[in-house]
Amino acid sequence: MLLHLAILLSLGCPALAQDSASGRYFKVDAIHSGLEPASGYVDLETPQSMMETFIFAARGEDWNTAAYTLDLSNVDPDIQPKMGPVLAKRLYEVMERAMWLDWGSLPDRPDAMLANASSKNPMAGEPRRAIRLTILELDSRPVSIRIARVKPEGEDPVWVFPSQTVDNILAMHATYGPTGFERALPEFLQQRAFWTLAVWEVIALPLILIGAILAAALAYRGLGMVQANQPTRIGTRIIDMIKVPFALMVCVGTFSLVKTMLFTFSGAVNMFLGPLQSALFVIALALVAVRVVDAILDRVVRQNMDQLTESGAATERDLYTNISAARRVTIVIAFLLGTALVLIQINAFQTLGFSLLASAGVIGLILAFAARSILANIMASLQIALAKTARIGDAVLFDDQWCYVEKINFTYVQLRSWDNRRLIVPVSEFVSTPFENWTKQDAKLTKTVELKLDHRADVDKLRAAFEAFVDQAEDVTDKDQAKVQVIGQDGAGMVVRFMAAAEDPSTGWTMQCRLREEMLKEVVRLEAEYSQTPAERPSYLPREREMIVGEFDARKQAAE
Repeated sequence: MLLHLAILLSLGCPALAQDSASGRYFKVDAIHSGLEPASGYVDLETPQSMMETFIFAARGEDWNTAAYTLDLSNVDPDIQPKMGPVLAKRLYEVMERAMWLDWGSLPDRPDAMLANASSKNPMAGEPRRAIRLTILELDSRPVSIRIARVKPEGEDPVWVFPSQTVDNILAMHATYGPTGFERALPEFLQQRAFWTLAVWEVIALPLILIGAILAAALAYRGLGMVQANQPTRIGTRIIDMIKVPFALMVCVGTFSLVKTMLFTFSGAVNMFLGPLQSALFVIALALVAVRVVDAILDRVVRQNMDQLTESGAATERDLYTNISAARRVTIVIAFLLGTALVLIQINAFQTLGFSLLASAGVIGLILAFAARSILANIMASLQIALAKTARIGDAVLFDDQWCYVEKINFTYVQLRSWDNRRLIVPVSEFVSTPFENWTKQDAKLTKTVELKLDHRADVDKLRAAFEAFVDQAEDVTDKDQAKVQVIGQDGAGMVVRFMAAAEDPSTGWTMQCRLREEMLKEVVRLEAEYSQTPAERPSYLPREREMIVGEFDARKQAAE
């Protein structure tokens, strides 16, 4: 291979010596001296007229005329009459199947100057000697299809496919030319149907698509059967979540495999199918990976949610939050890699691909503006992942509702309330609204019970009952810090607060309810006890209602 390349370079370099005086063409000895006279019209003055000569002659199967657009200086003149038409035909077949010809990139000027190009284009206003049409990937190296302006000895400059492109025609045809299956098709199926599509392409495309869909359906059904026989719930969950993306992967893979092995479609079809196949396969692969992680994470979190809410589970909460963050980062990386693969597939920064991207810039800005809320949520979710203002399993008080963080997704946070309701909150709203995180640093929580009592209530007796409760309660921590305080009063009575700490919010809630119940029982007991000795009358419950009822009865008796 290296020897062959060295020979080509030694033959080609002298032929492409630049005319330093003009700098507008390459000098050659002769380009097709051995060809038979052309039967069709040949115009090689400009890039556009040269390409028209080649395309029109090829479509009329006048391969000898088409060969006049090739620089055959590296082909022995004695065999040019036979090799020229063969090379022209094979080049046309490669161009039909492997590239999309952008006629807008072919100037109709002998110097190929970009007269209408932007001033920012470095080639604006400059004559050109060569134009690259596309780059094709071969097994060993990439090669390009170019046209160049050459000047044969004693003749005017003309535009042709240069000798470097001609030397690679056979290698390109072996990769991008018709397959053996195509050549075995009847002649009428190889005729052009419409646009650049042959009859067999119009028939084969829907058939391959139907076959790919059937393969996807079989894969989906097969996974369903495997799912039904799964002994574990996590296995069932994983298979259920990956059935659709796996079926999509099988569909794309089957279509690509059949298309590659049996057919080589035209450039117009490949320009659409290539990026679409790459994009769908990357999407399916990313969905499979992400959904497997989702299923495992969701299962583990649901199964261990009670353990995650405990005071000593801070490490586990950090771990699951990091896994959730890694999932989102993986999605972003997969999206970027998929976009890069699609751009490489269409040679986005070459000729037509770059033009399409540039023309789509305004549309991209419009779509980005329309999706600004989604982008804001995505950035907010990454903010939560980095700052860990809320972790999976954290107990939070959001919008006056006590909840546990169950999921942190790209666009929303899923909260599970204490009564097993699910709150779906947009991430941007979650991070912009103040909330209480009860397990951010320490899960220990102080709970309070406030009772409105009569001014004459004996607080010391209630304090004794409270201390007895604290001594007996195993879920009360820091028993020395438990307190009874009178925190307010008005004309109707006073407010007494009972305060005790618990090791975590869930335990604290249970302890708080029991404390409230016990203190109310004690208040009622003391009230009933002192009601037996009216002379002392140290009331505990506010008497506002009784006074109103008593006044009403007195006025009623006076009226009678």
